[in-house]
Amino acid sequence: IRDDESGYNKNLFCIPKHYEEDLERVFIPHGLILDRTERLARDIMQDMRSHHIVALCVLKGGYKFFADLLDHIKARNQNGDKSVPVTVDFVRIKSYC
Repeated sequence: IRDDESGYNKNLFCIPKHYEEDLERVFIPHGLILDRTERLARDIMQDMRSHHIVALCVLKGGYKFFADLLDHIKARNQNGDKSVPVTVDFVRIKSYC
């Protein structure tokens, strides 16, 4: 996203009432995030080919993205010509502060 990106008007989206006052604009729509996550899964599967994938999730903030990415990888594993073994693990790190 460019620094001068103005984003999308929040009125184009269904925003939960408890966020309406806090939200000014939407910079990345959810559908775009889902599309990019699926594309990332495809790229990972192409790059790894038949190598073992070790997926490591940094808790807590990355869990939702991690789960979505693994779902796409699993779907590609089930629907593809070859199945790639995937090992999943989690780490917790201290804050950057």
